[in-house]
Amino acid sequence: MTTGPEAVEYLVEVAALSDVGTGREHNEDCCGTVAEGGDRAIAAVADGVSSSAGGEVASQMAIEVLLRAYREESPDHDPGHRLYRAVQQANIEVYDRAIAVPELCGMATTLTAVCVHRGELTAVHVGDSRLYLVRAGQIVQLTKDHTVAAEKARYGLISQERARTHEDRCVLTRSVGRELIVNRDRTARRLAQGDALLLCSDGLYNVLRDDEMADLLGGLDAMSSCRALIAAANQRGTPDNVTAAVIRLVGATPEGDSSNGVGARLRRFFAWST
Repeated sequence: MTTGPEAVEYLVEVAALSDVGTGREHNEDCCGTVAEGGDRAIAAVADGVSSSAGGEVASQMAIEVLLRAYREESPDHDPGHRLYRAVQQANIEVYDRAIAVPELCGMATTLTAVCVHRGELTAVHVGDSRLYLVRAGQIVQLTKDHTVAAEKARYGLISQERARTHEDRCVLTRSVGRELIVNRDRTARRLAQGDALLLCSDGLYNVLRDDEMADLLGGLDAMSSCRALIAAANQRGTPDNVTAAVIRLVGATPEGDSSNGVGARLRRFFAWST
């Protein structure tokens, strides 16, 4: 593998899997992936809002429109910008469908989407599905939960531990399709060889601890990781649908070798971050 800054090889693998879980009759989760060449991958997870009429429709629409809108953007454009616009397009189309079809009035969904291109991560996020980064066995959540309980925890009104079981932990403060314009979080950062990204719905992280998810990602390829995570959640008797998407950076110059140039530092400085 070459290591010069202009000749670095970036290889990624991506997979996604969704399951109805052990406590539901229908799956209101949806997921999707796109692999472009060997160095770019897209993954997205959506969890339809159960209290709305069309949670299943909303999540499927969000994923389908997101991937379509991303592909329709010129490949010459910045991948992160394409993803950001695609999430807004998904929001508009879910909103419009809810307006046009009375039976779907009020439908909404979470949506967490990631693009990895040449070792650069861009994530766009709405709701309480999550994005985690696993590096060297350590796991960190990169997204903020857009829920009433999480907001209270961020303001110091309740503890983080209390937020995990709070009665408002599933009450969303943002969702795709609820309003014509949705406020989207955007995160960007540099990845290193061996990093793994996990996108998941609350049916996974509500029953598995962060360290358990990190252990299940270790040493497995992307699809095997998805299967292991979902199997573990079902063994715990997750009461919800459960979805996992994994992107693993399997070939790149380790962080530090090619990410310290002026351009890279400026990109990190100006990147929006949760």
